[in-house]
Amino acid sequence: MSDLIHENPTLLLMMEHLGIDFIVQEKTVAQICSDNKVGQEVFLVLGNLYNGFNPTGKENYSVSDAITLIQFLKNSHTYYKQEKYPEINNFIMQLYKKNNSDEIKMIETFFKDYFKEVTEHLDYEEEIAFPYFCNLVQQDHENSITSQKRYSAKEYREHHTDIETKLADLRNLLLKHISVKNDRIIRRKLLFGLFELELDLEIHSIIEEIVLIPLIEKIETNKKNG
Repeated sequence: MSDLIHENPTLLLMMEHLGIDFIVQEKTVAQICSDNKVGQEVFLVLGNLYNGFNPTGKENYSVSDAITLIQFLKNSHTYYKQEKYPEINNFIMQLYKKNNSDEIKMIETFFKDYFKEVTEHLDYEEEIAFPYFCNLVQQDHENSITSQKRYSAKEYREHHTDIETKLADLRNLLLKHISVKNDRIIRRKLLFGLFELELDLEIHSIIEEIVLIPLIEKIETNKKNG
């Protein structure tokens, strides 16, 4: 595991989302998964995403992997709301203090409005989708039947949006159109922050659309068929 982290340090963020300690000693991936009760198949899928490879669709997930994925996504929400948003917003405010231009003010407004949309998306998942998924997986018969009448993976799929798309617009504005004077260092940190957030949000969306939703739909089908 330590060799893999040396090759791609962003795996540290993946492990943080999984709630896994970074002190990996000389353990293999299999040992890390066993110690943390994480399915090796889903761990490898997540690791591949952070290495730039999407799931093939041929993976064999277990029902318990759904709980792992939900916890992963919840932890990523905390990362977005408590770390990346304040960090990026702070860089934008620093740029505005040094430039005091209408263009930088526009970026500040754009990002605040954008992250309001992101927060609404994350809150919907935490308040509506994830509780339903957990009830379904944990086979709480009464709760699952009640939830099934008013919610399903299909409804979640229809509601789902790619929350990372607008970040590319903001990044391109800073790279191609908006002149920033006096502080290239802050601009570079801001762009790095936007790239990092965009990558993790993209992975977040892929996990939901390609891994979690099909897995939940499979569980729903199995329950209906007894």
